Amino acid sequence: QVQVVESGGASVQAGGSLRLSCAASGYTYATECTGWFRQAPGKEREAVATIYTSDSRTDYADSVKGRFIISQDNAKNTVYLQMNSLKPEDTAMYYCVAEGGGRCPPDEFGYWGQGTQVTVSS
Repeated sequence: QVQVVESGGASVQAGGSLRLSCAASGYTYATECTGWFRQAPGKEREAVATIYTSDSRTDYADSVKGRFIISQDNAKNTVYLQMNSLKPEDTAMYYCVAEGGGRCPPDEFGYWGQGTQVTVSS
């Protein structure tokens, strides 16, 4: 059974940094594409970043390009989201997602974590 578990959410001031972690377990082929979504209260869910674990190819939402970095540690089956220059509009619940197959990002992610809260105060 595939599981993805997030950690690292916290409250920070604007301009600060945080690093989220996503630990995956189970069949690694099922987590070939791993990434992060976020959802703020009253807003649509937004794809933030993805990484294709086979070749480390990454993709970012325009809203976080230049500020967030997604990376992986294959030995630990862990994906990280380094978030720099945080803004109040980055406040949201952040979810780790994963899916197998050759497309990254896929049409849908089949595996979701429980979420970790990030709050950025001005």
